[in-house]
Amino acid sequence: MQESAMLSSSFWPGICAFLSVMLATFVLIEFGLYVAARYRERYLAEASTELDDVLIQMPARRVLDLSLALATSGIIISIILMSTLVEGYSWKWGIFVALFFGVVLFLLPRLVLRQLKVRRLEKFNFQLEDALGVISSSLKAGFSINQALEEVAEQNIHPISVEFRLLIQEIRLGVPVEQALENMNRRLRSEDFELVATAILTARQTGGELTGTLERVASLIRERVRISNKVRALTALGRLQAILIALTPVALLIGLWWINPVMIRAFVTNPIGIALLIVAGIFDVIGFLIIRRIVTIEV
Repeated sequence: MQESAMLSSSFWPGICAFLSVMLATFVLIEFGLYVAARYRERYLAEASTELDDVLIQMPARRVLDLSLALATSGIIISIILMSTLVEGYSWKWGIFVALFFGVVLFLLPRLVLRQLKVRRLEKFNFQLEDALGVISSSLKAGFSINQALEEVAEQNIHPISVEFRLLIQEIRLGVPVEQALENMNRRLRSEDFELVATAILTARQTGGELTGTLERVASLIRERVRISNKVRALTALGRLQAILIALTPVALLIGLWWINPVMIRAFVTNPIGIALLIVAGIFDVIGFLIIRRIVTIEV
């Protein structure tokens, strides 16, 4: 009787504990799946927008697949290399390094797309001044605004001719010029082109003289480019310092590993050492971002 009482007294708490663990696991799995699904939707939407910005005809799903493939490959290769080349390999440290490289490689395709977008926008802004000269000359020759825009589209200069070609295609499909310019402005998100679009729309609404307005806008863009280049030249040393400050701790760690691998191995296999490395890495990134923020001047 006493034994059955003891069994029942230990049975029900065990069942409750088991059910609690199962419920907590189920909730965590459901929450993880929900977060993953939301992140996937946001990732695909942002990747699709970035692909459209650089006019790359590729499904956003391909970018996600490439990111996952790179992350998986990075994790596997990191674990294999560290277990093969590093003596006294620690699984905790190896998994941490592998996850770090996996995250970096997962973000790499999106970073490349953003860099392509920045380069493309810089090239577009650089070509915009000459395009305004073509539009202004065409208007002086008696062309309409649509014909002047077609002149730029036929120049065959990437990327500005491609963008103006898309603009002309929308106009030919029946989209009003005002709406087509707004669509192009929304697609490019260029401050210089926003000035051009505003000038054209204002002149069409008020009936003002467009040629002189475009020449003044071209002069303003030329001055902004000159000031921007001067600012970049003056802040080049600061940007270089930010890169050197970010890379110096990494180079120092690699050098110490090469000189005294036993000491560094003892450091990186210790939980306190790993925590210190994480804190140092965080502060290194913060310092890099602060310096870049200081030397980045919007013109």
